[in-house]
Amino acid sequence: MTLPKVAGVLLVLALVSLAAAQREKVEDPTAVITFLVIKDDNGKPVRSAAVIMHPVSTSGQQGRGGVELKTDGDGKTSFDGIPYGKVRVQVLASGFQTFGDDYAVDKAKIDLTIKLKRPQGQYSIYESHPNEKKDDKTPPPDPNAPQ
Repeated sequence: MTLPKVAGVLLVLALVSLAAAQREKVEDPTAVITFLVIKDDNGKPVRSAAVIMHPVSTSGQQGRGGVELKTDGDGKTSFDGIPYGKVRVQVLASGFQTFGDDYAVDKAKIDLTIKLKRPQGQYSIYESHPNEKKDDKTPPPDPNAPQ
């Protein structure tokens, strides 16, 4: 065989094996995640909230990359194509506490309702706190005292 014929045969074999490898490739299962973001105090939707998803390894480490979505006027958003495994979800919205939790993606369709809370007041030592239990100011007993 001449060199051009050998190169042609090798090229055809390479293309056939590449096509077979692509055909045999098994796609990993993916899921559709639908989010509903509402206010904790009255249940009304939170619009334009940022919903951020990051993959999480089996050791609990957050992976690189991720997806950021925005909620619509009804507080809803969704994403199709999340691979099975763990995903870390963070929700950020102006005027609300940041929400974060890890979820197991183990079925084809997942609906999550996230309730955002308003920020709590700052604690100050200069303000009176009538409901707080006062510390007892009596000193502890002396361990060296005779009994």
